Order: sequence, then C-alpha cells, then structure tokens
Amino acid sequence: MRFILLGYDGTDADAPARRAAARAAHLEGAKTLCDAGIFQYGGALLDKEGKMIGSMMVLEYPSEEALRAEFFPVEPYVTMGVWQEIVVHPFGLAGMFGG
Repeated sequence: MRFILLGYDGTDADAPARRAAARAAHLEGAKTLCDAGIFQYGGALLDKEGKMIGSMMVLEYPSEEALRAEFFPVEPYVTMGVWQEIVVHPFGLAGMFGG
C-alpha cells in the first residue's frame, strides 16, 4: 500500500542546521529505499520564498504500522529531530493517463 508522508521541520532557530546535518544521510537512505522499491518519489516542501520547511515522500509499505515501525527508527530526519510534525495518509495514485 502506498502512503504519503508529510514531514514538517521545526521552526526554531536551529532547524536549518539540523536539516543540513541530516541531509546527506536522509538522501542516502532514500536511495536505499528507492532501490528496494519502497520509496516511490518525494521532495522538499517549500514556503512562499522557496525555503525548505519540510518533506513529502510517497512510500510503499504493507501497512501504516509497518511504515512507522520500519521507517521512523532509521530515517535521519526523524532520529535527528528535523521533522517536528509528521502526517501519514494512505495514498492512491490516479490512473488518469492510462497508467
């Protein structure tokens, strides 16, 4: 089952430094998950000025419980305190163009 994950960064003064410190490990983990067919796509959430304020990821897990149990403990943006709010929703990809 696919899930959309929205991870919102903290708004404190240290939030950009936490994101910068965790970014390389986050991207490495995303590549590993992509190779395993778990990470479908994602990117940065931006404010109106184009500053990163969070992340969006589409992930494939058997259940939300599995996502939380397997992904959260190893995701650097979680373990290093980058994301201060995380929202997970089941996600159905529309087949609008024959897909």
